[in-house]
Amino acid sequence: MNALRTIAAPRRWVQRAMVPALIVTLSSCGFQLQGRTVLPVTLVSAVLEVPDEQSDFAQGLRRALADSGAFLQRGVHPEAVIIRIHSDQVSEKVISVSAGNIPREYELTYRVQISVMQGEKELLPAEELTASREFSFDERQVLAKQREKEVLRAALAQDLVGRVMRRLASL
Repeated sequence: MNALRTIAAPRRWVQRAMVPALIVTLSSCGFQLQGRTVLPVTLVSAVLEVPDEQSDFAQGLRRALADSGAFLQRGVHPEAVIIRIHSDQVSEKVISVSAGNIPREYELTYRVQISVMQGEKELLPAEELTASREFSFDERQVLAKQREKEVLRAALAQDLVGRVMRRLASL
């Protein structure tokens, strides 16, 4: 019985020492939990101007900004940073067809154009970001493929939100 305790004691010591070592290693390499972006102080108060309040991208960006501690205001505020979404578009393109001229594969592209202003100062000039994915189509599974397209569109929007948040964090 004593032999088991002498073997278990060093093992516990190693396990207890591994946790702080792992934390130090992860923090030194720049690891961050996904979803929370540390924004600069200038973006604490922001106005989000979007052409379509209900788009996947606009809703995702609004949520990400709020989660990162930005206070989103409505209307015109001279001290607020203006995050302007100039365009927010989803397009679909046929990339392959069957012998019967029926589309088999599509490319879904989500494109946004964004700029950031503070008063008259341009913090981020108008920049276009694009994300695209391909998906197959089967006319026998129309409802499932329509749902797949909606899920892909939401995933593309979320990908673009992450890229925009990283750009905003670098200001």
